[in-house]
Amino acid sequence: MTRERIISGEIISPEEESFILSLRPKQLNEYIGQKKLKDKLRVSIEAARRRQEACEHILFYGPPGLGKTTLAHIIANEMKTRLVATSGPSLSRTGDLMGILTNLGDGDILFIDEIHRLSPTIEEFIYPAMEDFKVDFVVDKGAFAKVINIPLKRFTLIGATTRAGLLSPPLRDRFGLYYHIDFYPPEELKEILTRSAKLLEVQITDEAASEISRRARGTPRVANRLLRRVRDFVTVKADGKIDIDLARKALDAEGIDNIGLDNLDRKLLKVIIDYYKGGPVGIEALGATLNEEIDTLVDMVEPYLLKIGFLQRTRRGRMVSNEACRHLGVKLNQKDQPNLF
Repeated sequence: MTRERIISGEIISPEEESFILSLRPKQLNEYIGQKKLKDKLRVSIEAARRRQEACEHILFYGPPGLGKTTLAHIIANEMKTRLVATSGPSLSRTGDLMGILTNLGDGDILFIDEIHRLSPTIEEFIYPAMEDFKVDFVVDKGAFAKVINIPLKRFTLIGATTRAGLLSPPLRDRFGLYYHIDFYPPEELKEILTRSAKLLEVQITDEAASEISRRARGTPRVANRLLRRVRDFVTVKADGKIDIDLARKALDAEGIDNIGLDNLDRKLLKVIIDYYKGGPVGIEALGATLNEEIDTLVDMVEPYLLKIGFLQRTRRGRMVSNEACRHLGVKLNQKDQPNLF
C-alpha cells in the first residue's frame, strides 16, 4: 500500500521537483555539509580541469534526499560542461542508451539515477563505454548480423543509488570514485533551512529552524519540505513569521514527532513489539502484517530507524531496541503487552 509520506526522502510530486530546483545550490562552495566528501571532490574536479580532461566516473550512494543529484549538477557546473540525466528503469533498450552516448560531447556528464536498476543487457552494453569510450552496436540478425564499433567522446558517468549492495561487481569496479552520502546532523540541516528561508523570503526564528531541523530525519529534502509545510501553516494561521510555537503546531499537525518519526515509523516499531515481542522478525512478515511493500520498508522506513538505533538488523530478522521502547513509552519485557494501536 503506497502512500505519500511527508518525511520521505523521495520526490513526491512534479511540482515539488520544481520547488527543489529553485533551492538547489549550483557551486560546491554553496553546498552545505558533507565536508570530507566536498574536499575530495574539489581535488578531483580541480585536477581534471588542470589536465583538461573529463572527471573519473563517480558513484554516489546513500539514502534518498541527501543530495546525490544536486552534487552531479554541481560537478557539471564546476566543470563548465553539460549534464544529461536519466534513470536506470527508463533505459530499457540498448538503442535508448546508444542515442544518449553518441550525443555526449567531450567532458559531458551522464547522470544515471537508480543505477542499480539497470537491466543486465544495458549494464553489459555500458562497460566498454566506461572503460574504452566506445560501444559495439549490432546491426541486423543471424547471418547478416554485423558489429559496428562506434567511438565516443570522453565523458563522465555519475551513478546514484540507494542500494549499493545491488550493484553488480563488474559495474561497481568501473567507477573510479565512490562516495557515501550520510545523514546530516541537525546543525547542518539548520544551515540549509536558513539558506532556503532566505531564498523563499520567509522569516524564521533561530529556535524554529532548530526545531524543524531536529525533525527532518537528517535529510535536506525533508527539511525543505517541512519548511514549506510550516510556511503554509503560518501563512494561514498567523502573520507569516515562523516561530518555534507555530513550527511545533504545524509539525504536530502533520504527525511528525519531536525526533522526526511519522505514523508508519511508529506503526512498524509497535508491530514488532506487539506481534513479535520485540523481534527478531523477517522483513517479509513485517510487510505482510503492515500491508506495505518490502521495498518501501527497506528503502524509506528502515534507514533512519537504523541510524538512530531504534531498529536492529540481525541474521534472524529485525529487532526493536530499548531506546525505541522508551521513546514510545512502552516496556518490552511485559507479559501482557498493551495494545498500542
